[in-house]
Amino acid sequence: MTAIASVKGRRVWDSRGHPTVEVDVVLENGVLGRAIAPAGASRGTREAIDLRDGGKLLQGKNVAKALASVNGPIAKALKGRDVNDQGAADAAILALDASPFKEMLGGNATVATSLAILHAAAADARKPLWRHVADQYGTTPSLPLPEIQIFGGGAHAGRRVDIQDFMIMVPGARDFDEVMEITNEVYFAAGDIMAQKGKLAGVADEGGWWPMFDSNEEALETLVAAIEKAGEVPGERVVISLDIAASEFRKDGAYNLALEDRKMDSAGLIDLLGGWLDAYPIASIEDPVGEDDRAGMIEFTRRFGDKVQIIGDDYLVTNAQLVHEAAAQGACNAVLIKVNQAGTVSESIETFHAAIAQGWGAIVSARSGETEDSSISHLSTGLGGGQLKVGSFTRSERMVKWNECLRIQDTLGRDAFVKGASLARTWWGAKQKETA
Repeated sequence: MTAIASVKGRRVWDSRGHPTVEVDVVLENGVLGRAIAPAGASRGTREAIDLRDGGKLLQGKNVAKALASVNGPIAKALKGRDVNDQGAADAAILALDASPFKEMLGGNATVATSLAILHAAAADARKPLWRHVADQYGTTPSLPLPEIQIFGGGAHAGRRVDIQDFMIMVPGARDFDEVMEITNEVYFAAGDIMAQKGKLAGVADEGGWWPMFDSNEEALETLVAAIEKAGEVPGERVVISLDIAASEFRKDGAYNLALEDRKMDSAGLIDLLGGWLDAYPIASIEDPVGEDDRAGMIEFTRRFGDKVQIIGDDYLVTNAQLVHEAAAQGACNAVLIKVNQAGTVSESIETFHAAIAQGWGAIVSARSGETEDSSISHLSTGLGGGQLKVGSFTRSERMVKWNECLRIQDTLGRDAFVKGASLARTWWGAKQKETA
């Protein structure tokens, strides 16, 4: 047993310039584990709460209360505990907060601490974090398929377009290096096309281009054109992935596409998205309906679940129980894993295992407010989850995570890249079987 000697929180700053929580866990032998809490702009109503101070200082976003949680009750509860028992350490944290969404301690306090414990245990074992995760949870490590934003929208780009993320995946790449090369070509091709048409407004929260499109579908048309300009055939090595984040534009039971001044019910939105699935090489779609639209998610999955990956984010909020319920209802076939959405590593891993038990995909994901912390690159690799969503191809808080995967590839080897395995049950996977 290696015991935790101290837990210390400090205020640091995220990619949007807002305060966040960093935690150091120091062991009795002097080994250090450190992690930082990210923050989301588009948030599910059932996810762990970031504890902020309110008031006028720092736009109400200061984290003195969350730091008090770390440096007070959390530190006291963890001192002397075995760093290698992640489950017991996380349980000790959870026992301090009886509120449903960690409102008392703050999810930002709990997630930074929980991840720091994981880092400390890996350092104590003298293992890279991905290897420690694999050993701890009995998984087979592999390099994930990236899901990379080209255009930002929704809450990530001042709602200039209604759809939150227009992304690509490169399941036909040979290795992680080639994914990065092809994404580079597509990303800058898209920027060139937008600049030539006067449609480029800058860079969004997650590093994708901030668009000035006249319709949501124009973004899809431009993305296809960018893939072609990069020398690729859309739907072959490169496919499209969308995060609709439909909860963000659902109000009073209706969906309001502000860019196009269109209002529709659940059936209308499903038909619209279905038309896009027919017209464009979309292999994955996230939160196609709102988090409170259970009937809509069941219907969307019934119609398109054998064709595309359907991810629950706000709909499932990294919650194992919600995954089991959704699977029983026939809603979704994949879950987004955001550690800060759950609040601890153990709860996130439980959700991961729940998804795998259902035969679902499990995509480890970053948040729009990110930092130089690369924990999720190791989590995705160590769990062998098959897919990683970080944001775009620019800004260091994004690139540090992609670059960490390249370093891991040097150890695991290029053959550890999963390629398109996570899309095996989509139209893209069926196409590969036909041509094999």
